[in-house]
Amino acid sequence: MKHRISRRDFIQQSSMAAMAFSVPFPKIPEFLKNYSMGVVVHSYGMRYGGRLKSEQFPPFLNALNLMKHCQKIGAGGVQTMVSGWDEDFVKMLRSESDQGGMYLEGSIGLPKDEGDLERFEREIKIAKEAGVSVFRTVCLNGRRYENFDSKNQFDEFKSNAIHSLEMAEKIVRKHQVKLAVENHKDWKAAELVEILEKLGSEWVGATVDFGNNVSLIEDPNEVIETLAPYAFSTHVKDMGVKEYEEGFLLSEVPLGEGIVNLKKGMDLCKKFNPDIHFSLEMITRDPLQIPCLKDHYWATFENPSAVEFAKHLAMIRKHEFEGKLPETSPLTTDEKLTLEEDYVQKCLTYSKNNLLT
Repeated sequence: MKHRISRRDFIQQSSMAAMAFSVPFPKIPEFLKNYSMGVVVHSYGMRYGGRLKSEQFPPFLNALNLMKHCQKIGAGGVQTMVSGWDEDFVKMLRSESDQGGMYLEGSIGLPKDEGDLERFEREIKIAKEAGVSVFRTVCLNGRRYENFDSKNQFDEFKSNAIHSLEMAEKIVRKHQVKLAVENHKDWKAAELVEILEKLGSEWVGATVDFGNNVSLIEDPNEVIETLAPYAFSTHVKDMGVKEYEEGFLLSEVPLGEGIVNLKKGMDLCKKFNPDIHFSLEMITRDPLQIPCLKDHYWATFENPSAVEFAKHLAMIRKHEFEGKLPETSPLTTDEKLTLEEDYVQKCLTYSKNNLLT
């Protein structure tokens, strides 16, 4: 069922959320531990770090707060930032993950230059003590079609990104941990594969994001097929699309309500990496505008295919999300946080009932 976001809905959602917090969640069955869905920290983009202040939803101030909450709601692990950890915190985090039977993956910034290598290696070493063996990273924090005005700018970014990855590879190889590069609205799937192949390292692979590349005019299911052989970690999400005057709107939506073939994508990742963890990234926010009908959008792309572009727009029209896409800007703080929590729990329930059997 598709969602129309209204204040009346939030009266019901708030009541449901209150009930969810008051009822203890059962311990994860032993047979499900290797298959349960974890949570990416960005699923709590409004709550983590106290970005929005609320007494009803106390902030997650660190990875330990996040892990305890995610265990309570039945998640199998977390993927979270590793910066700022010290020895005492690492011991507490390791103890919590071991006792709860939860996996722990890291998220780390690439070294910007040789002067940043010490920071990068320090974070790798201390997170490894906490039990982290897979580190997700990104080459671009923004979005390709918003950050760059020309192909030359993008090519310079690409050159710097490859240099950062080459520096990082030496460190992760030394410490024998995996570095997983996300397709983060920067690389088309084939571009990321080309970079990984050029590096040629068993220690550097991909964080396969199930939905980001819709913004780059790529079919999400084909993207997963392309990147699955390199998968070290995942961002499992479903995507809703809707036309607007300059292109289309794109939103993460609760699992099962969008255009991604989730089960097939997860099966593919598992086929190539039997030890992979599935991590939910359900970002609750206003729809992103993908202005693919504007000239500037195409500034960094070579020879866009008119046929592929037409197919993409036809797919959007055919599978357009019913009703309104999720929207947070009209909501109060508690309504925003209620929706964020509701969506995370809804996705975890869907995954247990439909994806992890």
